Amino acid sequence: MNVQTEPKRSKEELIEKLTQPDLITGSEILLRSLLLEGVDCVFGYPGGAVLYIYDAMHGFDDFNHLLTRHEQGAIHAADGYARSTGKVGVCIATSGPGATNLVTGIATAYMDSVPLVVITGNVATNFIGTDAFQEADITGITMPITKHSYLVRDVNDLPRIIHEAFHIANSGRKGPVLIDIPKDVSAHKTIFKPAKDVSIRGYNPTVQPNKLQVDKLIKAIEEAERPVIIAGGGVVYADASNELIEFVNKTQIPVATTLLGLSGFPSAHELWLGMPGMHGTYTANTAIQNADLLISIGSRFDDRVTMNLNGFAPKVKVIAHIDVDPAEIGKNVKTDIPCVGDVKAVLEYANTKAKPANNAAWIAELQESKEKFPLKYGETETELKPQYVIEMISETTKGEAIITTDVGQHQMWAAQFYKFKNPRSLVTSGGLGTMGFGFPSAIGAQMGNPDKLVVSINGDGGVQMCAQELAICAINNIPVKVVIINNQVLGMVRQWQEIIYENRYSHIDLAGSPDFVKLAEAYGVKGLRATTKEEARRAWQEALDTPGPVVIDFVVPKGENVFPMVKAGDTISDMLMGDSE
Repeated sequence: MNVQTEPKRSKEELIEKLTQPDLITGSEILLRSLLLEGVDCVFGYPGGAVLYIYDAMHGFDDFNHLLTRHEQGAIHAADGYARSTGKVGVCIATSGPGATNLVTGIATAYMDSVPLVVITGNVATNFIGTDAFQEADITGITMPITKHSYLVRDVNDLPRIIHEAFHIANSGRKGPVLIDIPKDVSAHKTIFKPAKDVSIRGYNPTVQPNKLQVDKLIKAIEEAERPVIIAGGGVVYADASNELIEFVNKTQIPVATTLLGLSGFPSAHELWLGMPGMHGTYTANTAIQNADLLISIGSRFDDRVTMNLNGFAPKVKVIAHIDVDPAEIGKNVKTDIPCVGDVKAVLEYANTKAKPANNAAWIAELQESKEKFPLKYGETETELKPQYVIEMISETTKGEAIITTDVGQHQMWAAQFYKFKNPRSLVTSGGLGTMGFGFPSAIGAQMGNPDKLVVSINGDGGVQMCAQELAICAINNIPVKVVIINNQVLGMVRQWQEIIYENRYSHIDLAGSPDFVKLAEAYGVKGLRATTKEEARRAWQEALDTPGPVVIDFVVPKGENVFPMVKAGDTISDMLMGDSE
């Protein structure tokens, strides 16, 4: 298909052109099919096994591809795009090392139920299994961390496979799907026939709930005196934030939001308790420990939420679990009322019958707890505290920015001190805890939300794992604001070594890290630094006033810890409160 001299077409004209029964290669089928699936940006890195695919992109103006500087950057960008938009993220890499460099990103998306279609090249079909140059069994390698995978052996199967992949990735419990395309398949020609319907034997996710089970939940709410909701990432992924707000307003049940559930319920709501678990708020944790009815909505009772299961929610009489994945119900915590189905569909039905719980005294008790035990830290005029930086960013953006984080102390401070207003405004690696995720995921979020402010909050450790992606921010003027909470140490590891390992500090010193301002400038990006509150406010305002990308190096103390904290093996009643203890 030759489009390089044609003017930009309307959506209808483009679809008509793309669906023509032309004799084209597998590579052109791939590009056409991706556009027909509504893909507007693909992140990737070329190599020998995908050269036919990249050759098909040449002059194909309707196809938008962003060249990253590492395959890990590509898949994390696709992940950030997917989480922040609700669409399927797409990335492309070549065979062998290109494909294996995607593994961490695939596992990250799999653990957090993020819809991705991951396209890899492979050696020609006649070389598969011969240990050919840059051959890797990527479908075998990734089998435990993909929702499904395909090895395409016939070019005629490509349209169907691509259509199925998008359906699988973005339905039921969402997740990554891998399509491995041998080089000869990408070169073979056939008459293009776009796939229209999806029929996959054995794959029929339950969307609509069993209404009798939801009725049981409504009855349990009527009988409860101390109900609590734990809302997780499933609320966000199901686009069910409005339904959750309606449900809470009708039932008057307090809500704790998990790390991935943050932004799924507004932080300003009077019934919001904060985040539960290892670094959860005092009120959220004590509410769970004293609840008589616990309702998990799109949350999988992760160990960082429950901590020691033997002491989790000891006073609870009934546990209800709403989840689209039946395998999660009862997996970690015994469930009395299972509600299998799409969170949005379950809540829509529940809202037709929901009534206020008889829990006025409970709400008053929790409100008093929130006032008595707020999140706080030891402020000082001589040092720039990381919590202050997060609070400043929250206040100046009014909670409306898209925040991406890396993993570590800064991630927990962002979860604690940023007040999220809108759904899909937090992009963070929860289940896998992937360092290096924060910055490239912000690039994907910005590409998917060009009119929104995207702020990437990183530690000085994780930001160096994918710092090379500054190049594409500079080249493409992607206006991400890259915040570095720079404490010159692997902060969360240091905190554990201090508290759990009796101050035996081992291999955590990040001395020798670059001057981040100079690093930014080397890539053609504005770099700023702050060491005091005044400098922080001034630098941050300059960053906001700058139309392009900016790196801001906030230098903070080494010894600052994240509190509250629950040590591994303890229950969420056993909180270390730090300065407020």
